[in-house]
Amino acid sequence: MDIQRQSGMGIWFHLAQATRLIFWLLLIGFLLLQVIGDGDSIQKKRNILFDQFQNERKSRVIALIHRQESRSFFGVPVSGAINIEDSEAVLRAIRLTPDEQPIDLILHTPGGLMLAAEQIAKALVEHKGKVTVFIPHYAMSGGTLIALAADEIVMDPNALLGPVDPQIGDVPAASILQVMKLKKPQNISDETVMLADIAVKARFQVAGFVTDILRKRLPHKEAQKLAVILSEGRWTHDFPFTVQFARQLGLPVTTQMPRIVYALMDLYPQANTRRPSVVYVPIRSFGENKGELAAPGASIPSPNIPN
Repeated sequence: MDIQRQSGMGIWFHLAQATRLIFWLLLIGFLLLQVIGDGDSIQKKRNILFDQFQNERKSRVIALIHRQESRSFFGVPVSGAINIEDSEAVLRAIRLTPDEQPIDLILHTPGGLMLAAEQIAKALVEHKGKVTVFIPHYAMSGGTLIALAADEIVMDPNALLGPVDPQIGDVPAASILQVMKLKKPQNISDETVMLADIAVKARFQVAGFVTDILRKRLPHKEAQKLAVILSEGRWTHDFPFTVQFARQLGLPVTTQMPRIVYALMDLYPQANTRRPSVVYVPIRSFGENKGELAAPGASIPSPNIPN
């Protein structure tokens, strides 16, 4: 009797072990499919739209897009800002572009490392073909610096640019210098004095670099004046430059955004959430009666993307 009981327990033990193994194999397979399989599918769709856009405009299309991906590793979404890896990749794409071929840069970024943004801007300025920067949503800080290198900046009517004033750590250089004016010398710490020295140099360096970038299309004095306005810190670093304001500053802004740019942005989705935070009902467009609600299940047309 004891032998039969032990034999039965052994069978159940092995079944439990096998069940655990199958569970972990299925879980690992699901994660690999989510990270690799879905990513490959999205990238293929992106590549098709890139080819379509390049063929339409006879240009080199480069995308510099920073947002949280729908893919994640153990629940941690992938996101980023302008860094050295970005500048290496963009510079490589520019080197592979014939001198006279236009470059179209799709830009969506909160900013990032100033050194990397300066490298990209310098390479764009030195390119002989026309450079167009497309901004469907925003390009702040270092993103604006890159946009300044363009011959034409195409913005969505609601897209934004921003100031390029240097930041010392998390503090604007202009604010550090303001402390030096407001406080008595004996009440200012040595660290603040050192930061103020760095702030002075940073403002001078950024203003000089922006001047060089703007001289591509402006006389030296006008370029220098605009560079100081953009980099001196008269606004907060997240101050929004609307299309109208950017035009007032003298930037070459237009608003004829190709729909294919929006289609590409749809392929760089934000991280998945339990429920959508924005919900709307699509309407008919292009050739249909404007203002009428779409039929149930209908969607707004976009450039051809394979399933």
